[in-house]
Amino acid sequence: MGDRVAMISLHTSPLDQPGTGDAGGMNVYVIELSRRLAQQGIAVDVFNRAIASAQPPVVEVADGVLVRHVMAGPYEGLSKGELPAQLCTFAREVLRAEAAHPVGHYDVVHSHYWLSGQVGALARDRWNVPLIHSMHTMAKVKNAALAEGDTPEPMARLIGEDQVVAASDLVVANTETEARQLIELYDADPARVDVVHPGVDLSVFRPRDRAEARRSLGLPEDAAILMFAGRIQPLKAPDVLLRAVAELLAQDPALRSRLVVPVVGGPSGSGLEHPESLAVLAAELGIEDVVRFVPPVTQDELAVWCAAATTVAVPSYNESFGLVAVEAQATGTPVVAAAVGGLTTVVRDGVSGLLVDTHEPRDWAAALRRLVVDGDLARRLGKGALAHAQEFSWDRTAERTLASYDKARSLMAVPAADLAG
Repeated sequence: MGDRVAMISLHTSPLDQPGTGDAGGMNVYVIELSRRLAQQGIAVDVFNRAIASAQPPVVEVADGVLVRHVMAGPYEGLSKGELPAQLCTFAREVLRAEAAHPVGHYDVVHSHYWLSGQVGALARDRWNVPLIHSMHTMAKVKNAALAEGDTPEPMARLIGEDQVVAASDLVVANTETEARQLIELYDADPARVDVVHPGVDLSVFRPRDRAEARRSLGLPEDAAILMFAGRIQPLKAPDVLLRAVAELLAQDPALRSRLVVPVVGGPSGSGLEHPESLAVLAAELGIEDVVRFVPPVTQDELAVWCAAATTVAVPSYNESFGLVAVEAQATGTPVVAAAVGGLTTVVRDGVSGLLVDTHEPRDWAAALRRLVVDGDLARRLGKGALAHAQEFSWDRTAERTLASYDKARSLMAVPAADLAG
């Protein structure tokens, strides 16, 4: 493995605040992986589309990690669906940045999300270096389990993802489930798929005194805190938590006096069309008095919120991994999650949290109620959550990613027909 990586993250910057807009787990993934690679002596240049004139062309975010803001299209006002029209411009600027250096400046290209993969495929061919691609989410998977009110992913993305998988020397999957989906839905060559689990910053997401965490956030120390953290959009299904809370209170009205439901995050994706919809739903359900809407917070602040919670709910319709579930468990807080995608890897049912097979409010209310009323269960799952989270670290992710880079280099010159044979 060489010593310089071109990390392409076109549509979302690792500098953006996770939890709103298009910023989420992928932002955390890109910056944390880049930092850990740099700590192992690998220089990383992250290419991202500039979205404001005030952004400097280059930002050094850590020793050995540069974020390069590439001008491609208007700074503001472009939705993710409009970005394909800017791929040529973005790719040209990425190639131009490399051309300012001696030949062989980059040793590997690692692209994130299909838009970046289109650019990465061009750079791979021009620079004659391996392309490693991370999907993060997949249109075919998302469309197969579409949330009510969500918009199907367009055909352009479906075609684009097929092209990127075919062009990549290696595709990195977050979990074994995602690896199977790549092989079955995208006809990926099994020999060119590696599973590398994302990590969690265990120095930030760590156990804290729960009472102290609650006091610092202005929360009652004896409260039952059922928390959601993430982007507010149909895919993430925060409405499922609210409907379950309404069901829970209908079954046990006495809980209302000590129930707090923090929703930490901002609108994103199709949720941007109706940013107030979740607040309207809370009012319609008659639970606005227990729901607290909290704007997106930093990782340090999120760790305090997770530590303060009785449980963190992750009711998504699909997750390739589910980073917030690992982050919550790393603070010793059990998670109630939908039994979908990577969440079945991230949460060990009955050990570190509870998995729910449906999105029905009654089923979610039943799972949440178990943690609210059974203190022994909550404590046991909290201990299991902390132990399980130790299996995920960014240092381990970086080590395995470096191994994937080396594997991609060895595969680059091998024709697919030879691999199949």
